[in-house]
Amino acid sequence: MTHRVYNFNPGPATLPQTVLEEAQDTLINYQKTGMSVMELSHRAKEISFMMEETESLCAELLNIPEDYSILFLQGGASLQFAMVALNFLLEGYNAGYILTGSFAEKSYQEAQKVGSAYIAASTKKGGYKTIPQDKDIVIKDKTIYLHLTSNNTIFGSQWQSFPELKNVHLVADMSSDIMSRPLNISQFGLIYAGAQKNLGPAGVTLIIVSPAMLSYCRQDLPVILQYTTHAKNKSLYNTPPTFNIYIMNLVLKWLKQQGGLKTIDKINRTKANLIYQVIDKYSSFYIGHANKEYRSLMNITFRLPSAELEKKFLQQASSEGLVGLKGHRSVGGIRASIYNAMPVDGCKALADFMESFYAANTS
Repeated sequence: MTHRVYNFNPGPATLPQTVLEEAQDTLINYQKTGMSVMELSHRAKEISFMMEETESLCAELLNIPEDYSILFLQGGASLQFAMVALNFLLEGYNAGYILTGSFAEKSYQEAQKVGSAYIAASTKKGGYKTIPQDKDIVIKDKTIYLHLTSNNTIFGSQWQSFPELKNVHLVADMSSDIMSRPLNISQFGLIYAGAQKNLGPAGVTLIIVSPAMLSYCRQDLPVILQYTTHAKNKSLYNTPPTFNIYIMNLVLKWLKQQGGLKTIDKINRTKANLIYQVIDKYSSFYIGHANKEYRSLMNITFRLPSAELEKKFLQQASSEGLVGLKGHRSVGGIRASIYNAMPVDGCKALADFMESFYAANTS
């Protein structure tokens, strides 16, 4: 292979080519230190500046209030499933979980091991094709937080707007759509997002947490599991994944160069529409999973009339340089993950292939 393919993998996912090229240029000698960014001490001034700049870029792009803490942790979103509950699900209180897919289920299962977690709403019976309406969300007394997963990578649904809550903190796993659109951060008590879809490589997790939530974190946990530890130490309590944060830094600069999140949102809608238009045009052949009003702009999921056709589709797409389209192992089918770094041309190439594949297999 002498050229880059269009990478539709769900994560680790495609990165902007300019980011990879810049990382390549500085890999051996970062900031004229004579060392790679991977070799520098996390206490070095160059790394300190890079981490502060990354935090500043996050705050600027997402318009994060000044009193919120921005953290760079390890362990992925999977650690956050447990860490959120450990820190905030206090004895005598409840936490509500909205189930809209497999990762939402996993977060709920982890919270159940910690304390009194309950299902506030679920779309499981319908095959995770929809997102609950506000009227369908039942919040119990003494609920500290309500947890949701903003984008469903496996089934292809996405929250288009978020519940407005009073006296209950909203916690969101945004691993697969963070930085893909503007957000009202003040609406959330805590956001967490693994980087490997929209922010950078696997190995670093972005945390955005309000001062109100931090104020009642448990202090009887192992120190490294307390959010307050990492907030007080500016993500430097232990050695952070500096190279991964560096790549995130470059991705955030790339996002800013594109025009910020309003522009990225418009581009993402254009990209998704190219593919959804083909699905809608041949809806008996390309069978979309999520209901139209809840469709994800990040993960487009659909089936074909038979498993044999799906296998053929994947093989021929790969030969055309369209890779990573196999659906999640738990559901099968086809999944096109079109995160921020997927160019419009990649989505157009997939849409064109879908047109030609339909014509060749229905005549």
